[in-house]
Amino acid sequence: MTDMEKEKIRYLRGEGLGYKAIASRLALSENTVKSFCRRNGLSGVADKCMEGLCRHCGKPLASGQRGKPKKFCSESCRRAWWKSHPYLSEQRAYYRAACEQCGKEFESYGNKNRKYCGHACYIKARFGKEGSYDERTI
Repeated sequence: MTDMEKEKIRYLRGEGLGYKAIASRLALSENTVKSFCRRNGLSGVADKCMEGLCRHCGKPLASGQRGKPKKFCSESCRRAWWKSHPYLSEQRAYYRAACEQCGKEFESYGNKNRKYCGHACYIKARFGKEGSYDERTI
């Protein structure tokens, strides 16, 4: 088991996930996850040790809000935490494509059918002009 997998198990266990859910997410054996958790004091009912506190800075979170419980006190804390923990995200929605206008290769997140690398190429293909449609008089 790699160090990254161990860190992911610790994180997911802290999130309240069970052995089976963690094992399926990380493509590991359920028994491997169980034994790792037992050896590292993560066995039993998974509890959220940071409940009520910001994951990044540790400040108390505002209570009494509807919906899912907050994990971060601010947007800047959320971004900083995810920037320092990129290996925990499961970003599978990156697609590589070639622009139909200029032929340049680009990476698209979440849209595998994207045709153009940017707005300028889209406008040039659609209207045969450089620049954006805002430059035209309306």
